[in-house]
Amino acid sequence: MWLRVIIQPSVSVIIALRAGIGDAHAGRPPFGWAVLSGRTQRRALLRQVWKDIARIFIASIVLDLIYQIAVLRWIYPLEALFVATFLASLPYMLARGPANRMVKLWHSRHGKRTSAPRKNSPNLAVRK
Repeated sequence: MWLRVIIQPSVSVIIALRAGIGDAHAGRPPFGWAVLSGRTQRRALLRQVWKDIARIFIASIVLDLIYQIAVLRWIYPLEALFVATFLASLPYMLARGPANRMVKLWHSRHGKRTSAPRKNSPNLAVRK
């Protein structure tokens, strides 16, 4: 069961990195700052967090309950909630904001990537 201590936070961080990169591309502020300071957006942000990590959180609870039954021969639901929060939610919340900041820093130093013009798109530059 020690494998869950590695896999669950890793998956949570990967999901957080994807969300942080999406935040940076959309021009949204870093996650932690937006949750703490943005009263109007707080509910929507927390709803998005739950949508992102719900499966990991539930899987973490189920795995911990299986572990408790197999090893401890008893179920401790409060402990399962604490472990799920620690293994799934905490890494997500700690990784999403820094991912946003790193992408914004990268874009500020290297310039935003622009896509190459398509072959069939009209060229708007006027040549003389």
